Amino acid sequence: MTLNSEWRDRVDAWTKELPHHFYRPIQMVEWEGFTTTEQLSLTEAASHRRSPMPEGTAWGAKWEYGWFFSTIALPMAAASERIELNVEVGPESIIYVDGVSVGARDREHSTITLSFQGIPGTTYEIAAECYAGHGVRICSVGPVPNDRETVPEPPAEQAIVGHSTIGIWEEELYQLWMDVMTLYNLRDQLDPESLRVNDIDAGLKDFTLMVELEEGLDELKRTAAEARVHLVPLLEAVNGSTAPLLYVFGHAHIDVAWLWHWAETERKAVRTFSTQLTLAEEYPEYKFLQSQPHLYWMVKNHYPELYGRVKDAVETGMFMAEGGMWVEADTNISSGEALIRQFLYGKRFFKEELDTESELLWLPDVFGYSGAMPQIMRGCGVKYFSTQKIFWAYHGGQTFPYNTFVWEGIDGSEVLVHLHNDYNSRTAPVDLADRWRERVQKDGIRARLVPFGYGDGGGGATREHLEYLRREADLEGLPRTRMANPIEYFKELEAELGGWPDERYVGELYFQAHRGTYTSQAATKKGNRKSELALREAEIWGTAAQVLANSTFSQDTIDEAWRIVLLNQFHDILPGSSIHQVYVEAEAEYDRALGLANDVTQNAMDALTEDGEGLVVFNSTSWSRNAIVHLPEGWTGAREVQGNLVPVQATKDGLYAFCQVPACGWNTLLPVKEGCPADKTCMATTSTLENDLLRLEFDEYGQIISIYDKELESDWAAGECNAFRMYKDVPTKFDAWDIDSMYVDTPVELDGLAEFEVIESGGIRAVLRITRKLHNSLMSQDVVITRGSRRVDFQTRIDWQERHRLLKVNFPVSVHSNEALHQIQFGYLARPSHKSNPFDGDRFEVCNHHWTALVEANRGAAVLNDCKYGVNVLDNSINLTLLKAAIAPDMTADLGEQTFTYAFYAWPGSFYESGLVAEGYKLNVPVRTMPGQAAEGALFDTGACNIVVEAVKLAADGSGDVIVRLYEALRNATSTTLTTSLPVARAYDADMLENVQGEFTVDGGTIALDFKPFEIKTLRLSF
Repeated sequence: MTLNSEWRDRVDAWTKELPHHFYRPIQMVEWEGFTTTEQLSLTEAASHRRSPMPEGTAWGAKWEYGWFFSTIALPMAAASERIELNVEVGPESIIYVDGVSVGARDREHSTITLSFQGIPGTTYEIAAECYAGHGVRICSVGPVPNDRETVPEPPAEQAIVGHSTIGIWEEELYQLWMDVMTLYNLRDQLDPESLRVNDIDAGLKDFTLMVELEEGLDELKRTAAEARVHLVPLLEAVNGSTAPLLYVFGHAHIDVAWLWHWAETERKAVRTFSTQLTLAEEYPEYKFLQSQPHLYWMVKNHYPELYGRVKDAVETGMFMAEGGMWVEADTNISSGEALIRQFLYGKRFFKEELDTESELLWLPDVFGYSGAMPQIMRGCGVKYFSTQKIFWAYHGGQTFPYNTFVWEGIDGSEVLVHLHNDYNSRTAPVDLADRWRERVQKDGIRARLVPFGYGDGGGGATREHLEYLRREADLEGLPRTRMANPIEYFKELEAELGGWPDERYVGELYFQAHRGTYTSQAATKKGNRKSELALREAEIWGTAAQVLANSTFSQDTIDEAWRIVLLNQFHDILPGSSIHQVYVEAEAEYDRALGLANDVTQNAMDALTEDGEGLVVFNSTSWSRNAIVHLPEGWTGAREVQGNLVPVQATKDGLYAFCQVPACGWNTLLPVKEGCPADKTCMATTSTLENDLLRLEFDEYGQIISIYDKELESDWAAGECNAFRMYKDVPTKFDAWDIDSMYVDTPVELDGLAEFEVIESGGIRAVLRITRKLHNSLMSQDVVITRGSRRVDFQTRIDWQERHRLLKVNFPVSVHSNEALHQIQFGYLARPSHKSNPFDGDRFEVCNHHWTALVEANRGAAVLNDCKYGVNVLDNSINLTLLKAAIAPDMTADLGEQTFTYAFYAWPGSFYESGLVAEGYKLNVPVRTMPGQAAEGALFDTGACNIVVEAVKLAADGSGDVIVRLYEALRNATSTTLTTSLPVARAYDADMLENVQGEFTVDGGTIALDFKPFEIKTLRLSF
């Protein structure tokens, strides 16, 4: 190796000194401006009253923006020079020149080019909008605030107006530096004994001998030009025929919210889009991927001039609108129907606005990938997928075995996947070499995807990225590079292989970190679940009212509510990893979405109901059900519209009736003069609850010590059930994101005794209230059992006052199984309930939706929930995670009242006959009531207990057709007949984007259907 330490020090000194000569200030920029919390257009800001804001001015409170204005004229020194503008007014600014957004001043982008050939006297109107910022932290290991103390986020540091200038950019010196840095960086990736390194080292030595750093600018520029010529042969050396290929493209991962809120995200999008468009003017080969339609939509609504330029760039292929979903959504917690809507709204925007057909799902930063995703993707016309997060298992664990492979979902659907390694990549030789070395798949892979550019907070590529790539297209010693759309990688791979690769991975792509995201920010997760289901109700009943009662509703209202839900499913909002302000806004938006959806539902049910004294009970689930409803004041009893008296029970809150409601339908209760009290089958004491099927016994802590099954004459409890367990929860990496495995080694003693109160005891329901202190938090719980039901509900309220604590509730049961079944979107997953190998042990916390169950051949038990997602099953104990107490990045996360319901359910008989799927829906989707009368009716009957009507909606194209989405829920191939009361003329088989694929025969309101295990079907009905 010829570049010894002395020579290396010399090269280091020269390369460190050169950048000090790139920019020469020639004129100061003086500002006037103002601060505001409003989001203003440039026109609005330009007309605002301003004050001088000289260098050194301190400005800005949290969440505040500063607007700065200046008019500059180029001096004589600017003649024929490249002129740059250096803005120093605060942390991140969007820069406007003569009314056009031209780029950002941020951590990675320091100057804006005003002119490539300066003309003295040319004037420019400069404006900058700058964000003052706010305080935040991510990791929180260290002193913890008092458990009862409410701690505000730290204050923002005030921004300071710095020294802004215009200056001359010495391009020749910059280009020399890029030449040298490319070679210097390259030589360290190569065999030090190679001839290539010997030649590069000689060139680097010559560079330091030729370039005069101390003889004045003219001599420096002259010698720099000579040195560049001398280095040309080294930069023109090319690879042989076996060099791998990297498909490179610019990218700027923009978190729709994270350590900033939505209003700042809009500015980040503007800064990033403007910067990348300006880069492309100088580097016409540049291609930039932006995946999220929501960001385009925001720019369209608030920055139409910029959006017009973006649309032009999409048309030329410079801006690549690929990504599939409305936002880069969490796929663990979002419901199956919401994931379909992510594609429906996302792909529709791309097609209608940008004339692109997205074929790629791009989710670089999502925290695990549901096993339902391949079927959803294929149903939405997406067959390619890429991420990098799966490799980011920083606490160890099993390394994922592939980079390029076929991913098979729970139903057998397949997509083609390539896993890259970073979404904040640089493009220096070491970075390209690392991207190739980092591949885990050594055989059968000849190419990789390499996105480059700064992200999380946006920004994207810099000139440095692109200058490196210009030198590295086929530079000897590195992988070859091609600026390309990522779709080209997949298409060319398919062509090379004549199909897809043999490597295959089946099931979920479990991420071995960020397990706390199943639980953090409980109110937001509840808002998501309730909003998803409220929209389900609105669409089902709104559609029924339009078809059957000629009552229309605004699709714009539904679209608005769905966009709220889809936005908040972004992977740093719904998982609970953002700052406090994000959740203030998210929960307010959920309230708005619920209001919009509930208004549609109420109006629809009103249209389906006639005037008269009665109470119509609506059930949107796919199963007939027994329902307990509150009767109107003054009623003494009730009968069904068919004439049958229904059991009633008087409580302190009024009279309740026990009635049956058809699947996807309604029933009407009418008042009677005398009630029909039910037999007293549901009884409560201060230590027991029982109905006709179960008898529960409680200990002094409120734990259940016996769940005796009267029919089986056996006990479901194998230990204390409904047992609260609290642990210290101090993740060492990312507080809100993680649960570290050693939490089980730090239990927190919960020794407070419970108080008991009998609330109801009667014919149709018994309720026992349990009140108990859990460390610093007060818990009140109504345990509810109803007649004829094996489900026990735990309606829970907790005043949560914990810091760095994790709360679980455990149900050890007398069921033995080596696997637990966890409901996910459109089906379920079997996961081990043991730690026999490392990957089993690493799944110590997983995600479920409605339920988790332990199942034997002819019986089983489950824990259900109405808004909880984290769970673990170890041996025979199902342990639902209820609350987490992170303090970063939101120092007040989850403090205060939390309400939720979970349930225990057990059954004799096979899993197919268990009714578990139905119970999960019934817990989550209560019946609704409307005063008035209606004949008993049903919209749909699936004819099979395992076929679920997941959604009924009007077609998105405004045709008036009705979309019905169904799925098989129990992994059992099924032939059945769908019966409908809607006046269907024709029924079509459609994809999930509602495009017709085929036609079914309609025979008197019935449609024969064949389902494969876990298959999703979308029907399009015409009238």
